[in-house]
Amino acid sequence: MEIIFIVVVLVLSVIIHEVSHGYAAALLGDPTARLAGRLTLNPIPHIDLFGSILLPALLLFTNSGFLIGWAKPVPYNPHNLRWPHMGEAVVAAAGPLVNLAIALISGLLIRASDSLAFITPGTIELLSTIVSINIILALFNLVPIPPLDGSKVLAAILPYSLARVYNNFLRFVEGYGFFAAIAFVLLFLYLFSAPFTALIRSIFTLFTGLP
Repeated sequence: MEIIFIVVVLVLSVIIHEVSHGYAAALLGDPTARLAGRLTLNPIPHIDLFGSILLPALLLFTNSGFLIGWAKPVPYNPHNLRWPHMGEAVVAAAGPLVNLAIALISGLLIRASDSLAFITPGTIELLSTIVSINIILALFNLVPIPPLDGSKVLAAILPYSLARVYNNFLRFVEGYGFFAAIAFVLLFLYLFSAPFTALIRSIFTLFTGLP
């Protein structure tokens, strides 16, 4: 039952993440996601069989110690955005920021549990799972390697000379295809696993007050 709950939370969290990209794009003038029927919390249009179900289930059942997943990317046309260059960064950042907002709200409920009668120890455990998963999703997606959101955010805020070098790196990674890009991401996480894990734990404690 616990594994099922974790998978459900992960799937819903990645769907909300993707829908947030679509809403951000819509607010900046691009109707692509709306016209494609992707501004919905109905999971069917968003689920990626491998990234939303098979991979998370495999990681959980093999006790990998780490959980990642994704939904089908919500489409948008950067040429329709107001401020096309910075608009892409805003659209990209929307997903991780919403995941952090979900984690913060759940964490505040944990902090307020002494004064809220409906929050039982079991509820705190469930809320802790929601906090953890959404922090991991936010930070994972902010890794500055394509196809993750962090690559678009970093490309938009770097000075021009550095951005040109970084964009060459992005094209190099993207040239090897999707699964090669994921391999680059996993290599990044492996190399920086200690600080990445420490950051997850620090944010978790900040939001929830739990060790």
